[in-house]
Amino acid sequence: MVKESMLGVTKWFNRFAVALGGFLIFAGIIVIGLFLIGFFGMVDLSILESENLQSLSLLLLLAMGLIDLVAGIILWRR
Repeated sequence: MVKESMLGVTKWFNRFAVALGGFLIFAGIIVIGLFLIGFFGMVDLSILESENLQSLSLLLLLAMGLIDLVAGIILWRR
């Protein structure tokens, strides 16, 4: 009985790890694409010079870093 419940938790944990990894790969591709677009000058990124948008972009990067840390811990424990 206990083994069956642990198997269910492990199955859920594996699905969560795969979903989180897929999200991080997708988000990483978007961030790299935005960097390349800005680097090659295809889009003017001077709009990010306002203080509100700078703090928002830093907050988004922090959130993405924390999600990446959680994913790393999950995959490390696997």
